[in-house]
Amino acid sequence: MPIRAILTDIEGTTSSISFVKDVLFPYARRALPGFVATRGREPGVRKWLDTVALENGGACQDSVIVEVLQGWIDEDRKHTALKALQGMIWADGYKSADFTSHMYPDAAPALRQWKDQGLRLYVYSSGSVPAQRLLFGHSDAGDLTELFSGWFDTEVGSKREAASYERIVESIGLPAHDILFLSDVIEELDAAREAGLETVLIDRLDDYPTPREGAATHDHPRATAFDQIEV
Repeated sequence: MPIRAILTDIEGTTSSISFVKDVLFPYARRALPGFVATRGREPGVRKWLDTVALENGGACQDSVIVEVLQGWIDEDRKHTALKALQGMIWADGYKSADFTSHMYPDAAPALRQWKDQGLRLYVYSSGSVPAQRLLFGHSDAGDLTELFSGWFDTEVGSKREAASYERIVESIGLPAHDILFLSDVIEELDAAREAGLETVLIDRLDDYPTPREGAATHDHPRATAFDQIEV
């Protein structure tokens, strides 16, 4: 069956892992205290701060919540509240032109080509949907948001669970085998394949100096760049 839609990860797939870890995470960590101090009373912010407080025994001072969040950043914890708050902080950074998001040189041309071919493009990342839109909207290759038909984050479930991909398939409205999932994480690809999606392992040298080949691929087709992917 021909591929009719492509679902792509971001970190390690369209964009370097180092951009997220060396630019975005430290920026959010530094900005958190001031962000919470100035915007902590806004309902959209308070909602997520209270979520963190509840997970840590209830009534916490904001300074404690900030410390918890900074600890989660250091741990690279995939928590929805953290991702939402990071997305708001990054929005300020993008708008201030403090940085643009990294995009691998082969990613944007391939995405545009697939779109021109009539394929529907979607994003599934552990970063919040607003953060995803910001990243693609302020990329080194310009604003790419118009290329995508939909966005998914961990509110649909863990990226390492087949049920998450089943929910995404239902939302997209195509048979699972018509959708190709691109990721650098083997466990995510395993879950997507279990849900019936086609898969390609993105194995970029910049992010993975030791190539993952043979048994290490778990039998997922492997590409080191988007221009090697045939759809």
